[in-house]
Amino acid sequence: MKRYPWILALLLPGATVPAASAESFDWPQWQGPDRNAVSKEPGLLKEWPKEGPPLAWKVSGLGGGYSAPSIAAGRIYGTSNRGEDEVAWALSEKDGKELWVTRLGPAVGQRMPQGKEGPGCTPTVDGERLYVESMGGDVACLQVQDGKVIWRCSLTGDFGGRAPTWSYRESPLVDGDKVICTPGSQEAILVALDKLTGKVVWKSQISGPSGAAPGGPGSGPAGPGERGGGPGRPGRGRGGFGGAGGSEAAYASPIAIDFEGQRQYVQFTAKTLIGVAASDGKFLWRYDRPANRMSINCSTPLYQDGLVFAASAYGTGGGLVKLSKDANGTIKAEEVYFTNKMQNHHGGMVVVDGCLYGANGGNEGGNLICLDFKTGDVMWDGRQVAQSQTPKGSILLADGRLYYRHEKGTMTLIEPNPKEYVERGRFEQPDRTKAPAWTHPVVANGRLYLRDQDMLFVYDVKAQRD
Repeated sequence: MKRYPWILALLLPGATVPAASAESFDWPQWQGPDRNAVSKEPGLLKEWPKEGPPLAWKVSGLGGGYSAPSIAAGRIYGTSNRGEDEVAWALSEKDGKELWVTRLGPAVGQRMPQGKEGPGCTPTVDGERLYVESMGGDVACLQVQDGKVIWRCSLTGDFGGRAPTWSYRESPLVDGDKVICTPGSQEAILVALDKLTGKVVWKSQISGPSGAAPGGPGSGPAGPGERGGGPGRPGRGRGGFGGAGGSEAAYASPIAIDFEGQRQYVQFTAKTLIGVAASDGKFLWRYDRPANRMSINCSTPLYQDGLVFAASAYGTGGGLVKLSKDANGTIKAEEVYFTNKMQNHHGGMVVVDGCLYGANGGNEGGNLICLDFKTGDVMWDGRQVAQSQTPKGSILLADGRLYYRHEKGTMTLIEPNPKEYVERGRFEQPDRTKAPAWTHPVVANGRLYLRDQDMLFVYDVKAQRD
């Protein structure tokens, strides 16, 4: 019997009808259509069989790296290191056949062992163009049809940026006619480029030293022994280990938000969370407390109803700020709460029905945790779950279920519940490499995508197919 997903979409609270085909639920960029790790697709399995969902197909030969795939208009895109080159590639969504591969530049040598296998940028698809950022900071616009480079620029050579310790790993944001990237220099903490030509639209700077910008607690200068997280913690502000001693760029990717009639870009930099005006890059606000003293800030910020949340690991945690606009048009970011119960490393977070889900823990490990998004109260903690079933991992939401991938590779399906942990399935990916399973899972058009370095596994998670 033929199904009509658009009718289901209208019946789902808060759902919207996709602009494209009613049966198309692509994942065209980092963390999905809205950069919030949420899929809009209905009709997926609510529970997995004991052995897990069926494997549709798998491919190898991608090359090394942690780039999560993007999926749009029948193609899958990603980035990798292959030998001495860093490349972008396109596969057929149907069967994984390689359609093209384009060299982006030389593979960047990294002195730190973590992530040395290759890049982490998820390509951003915008119609007939694809946007990527290499580990060395080259931003390129490619044709989706054949991978031909249309234009490119350098975050280091053109904007004075300096790659952080683990190289550039953000995924470019395409918004309207602009591409937003993070060189991380004093002159250009963020930069907007014309998406068709690569020409500079604006460059954004952070106003003054820490605390010079208006804002609530955590935005002002730190007092003796205060780094916005408790007494006795060393201060930030001199680059940090993860900031390569001078880079203002970290490892998060920017998001676009609308607040009080104004479009903003929000980014988590090496030292602070910032908001800038989309029209001209004017600095609007900052919030320092979620940034750890190592400058290793990786997780994409979250925005909902005038509230912005950001978090990092290394003994820090996460904070929620409420944005407000005064009579003069000045935007303030006032802290609602700060908690050390969401030390999210790089697995990301998602908000479901007023609850915040994500891994709490850094290099030492950690577990999935559920907090009240607006208060920070702990609803339940995975450390207390029997047999520690929820170790640190990465997360997304699709059709009322959390897809949670453990760092060691186990894939779990979880029913969001503020009262308790409810698991609806798990399976082990075959042929696991020795590298951590840091690549985030992706759900698009009824399929679950799991990348493990050189390999891509694609599982059928549709409840029923026509």
